Amino acid sequence: MNKCFNIVLALVALLPALAFSQVGDVLEQNPERQYTMYGVMFYNLENLFDTINNNGKYDYEFSPQGAYQWNGAKYWQKQHNMAYAISQMEVKGSPAQGPVIIGVSEVENISVLQDLVRQQEIKGRHYQIVHHDSPDPRGIDVALLYNPQFFKVLNVTTQNINNYLPDPVRTRDQLTVTGLLAGEKVSIMINHWPSRRGGEEASSYLREAAGRMARATIDSLLRDDPNQGIIFMGDLNDDPQNKSCCEALGAKREIKDCVEAGSCFNPWWNILDKGIGTLGYKGNWNLFDQIIFTDYFLKNYDCKEKPSLTFSRAEVLNRKFLRSSEGERQGYPLRTYVSGIFTNGYSDHFPTMIYLVKEIK
Repeated sequence: MNKCFNIVLALVALLPALAFSQVGDVLEQNPERQYTMYGVMFYNLENLFDTINNNGKYDYEFSPQGAYQWNGAKYWQKQHNMAYAISQMEVKGSPAQGPVIIGVSEVENISVLQDLVRQQEIKGRHYQIVHHDSPDPRGIDVALLYNPQFFKVLNVTTQNINNYLPDPVRTRDQLTVTGLLAGEKVSIMINHWPSRRGGEEASSYLREAAGRMARATIDSLLRDDPNQGIIFMGDLNDDPQNKSCCEALGAKREIKDCVEAGSCFNPWWNILDKGIGTLGYKGNWNLFDQIIFTDYFLKNYDCKEKPSLTFSRAEVLNRKFLRSSEGERQGYPLRTYVSGIFTNGYSDHFPTMIYLVKEIK
């Protein structure tokens, strides 16, 4: 790793206290060089269902007659809440203000996303949608929201976990979107890996298969074009230290270990070690909502006049308004429902974001 990039790493911890548009003043001691930030976010929207029972018994609970009595008033309140949450995730020093890329999970169909991006809180950002209907029995999918001013879609593919399993399962497909982010070719992979239903250990083989699928996709993308960056994100239902992430996907804990081309860095490992997670239960935190990326974003800072997109920092967006303020769930994510009661919350997961820095021309 070159000397100049080491300077960047040494100063990453200082960035939250700096004006992001002036990061170059600190990194290079050169007041003529300025940088901008681009936010890349992931958010599990926790059962963003419409009110129509169109998937048999699997989504009946999210209908007016179902257990949650999911009616229009609750649906639109949920939409407002999710749009408000996204609107509050500002990115200082970014011309987009908010994240330019948002990967989402637990959405029922494209129509709920169309309703989301039209909400007053975020409609001015003109988010566009890439969505794919998955074979998940509940009908929930993953999708990509993007600001077309800063990201241009070039290609969309999907990958199915059953190519990596002896017996087929119905779960979410992986969505891969390749495009130009701030003028650079970047592929975004969005996932929602199989749950821990039946127990963490008993179900681990499913997520390990998903990890192998993701690693194979990364390798395939890099064979096609080794000069692109790859960002992998999702609700993985596993933590960074689990086999699916650290072995099957091969995501590294430390930047210094990302020495091979195509290596993946996982910044969330050390964050979880500090007791910061995206969902919790009875005093224990998990960090399932991860954004992992290849060494492209670590090694491209080359001290030239126009360096490429470079990783700055990662953050769990555990804003106060997203947290429960009382009871046994105090401090945990404020959910839409708790024990079957509508609590007018947001999600059972906190969103996460990585910040990429690039010199302003």
